[in-house]
Amino acid sequence: MRQPEITKELLLQKAGQLFNTKGYKATSISEITDATGLTKGAIYKHFGSKKHLEEEALMYLAKAMFDHIRISIKAQHTAGDKLRSLFNFFESYISKPPVKGGCPLLNVAIEADDAHPDLRKKAMGMLQLLREAVHTLLNNGIRYKQLKPGIDKAYYATIIIASLEGAIMMSKLSRNSDDIKMITRHLTGLVKEMEL
Repeated sequence: MRQPEITKELLLQKAGQLFNTKGYKATSISEITDATGLTKGAIYKHFGSKKHLEEEALMYLAKAMFDHIRISIKAQHTAGDKLRSLFNFFESYISKPPVKGGCPLLNVAIEADDAHPDLRKKAMGMLQLLREAVHTLLNNGIRYKQLKPGIDKAYYATIIIASLEGAIMMSKLSRNSDDIKMITRHLTGLVKEMEL
């Protein structure tokens, strides 16, 4: 990797951690320079603005999250096992988050309101990717006769994502994994009902 690529990677990693732990609006450029040891000029040279850095850092965090999900799911052989692996991945976010600060989708969704429409679009893109991943798991499960035909894929994708993200929020607030464990048990039961 060349030096400009190394610098950009460092900025995305450190800024992403700060945005994901402190918040996008609350994190200042000065905090990013302190964390990276780089100048404001270096940040603006690579990203042009804080807004652009925020968007790029979110995509960096999203890639890290989805890479972990892919690895977890790929190791499984059936649709049911892949779904359970997805649930376990989200359950592990409480004790072993692969991205410091917790789920980047949940964190950015709280902040990405009308005041930051471009960041909101990126967050919506993340949500859509997650929704499509669940749809794909369900479609493949039906195609390979592992899940019942005729299941409402849009319904189950929404239930799964909303349950997991909501349980992460509840578990983070209560500082224990009770809620996410309850939800993974519930979702595992739903998968059993869908399996052939």
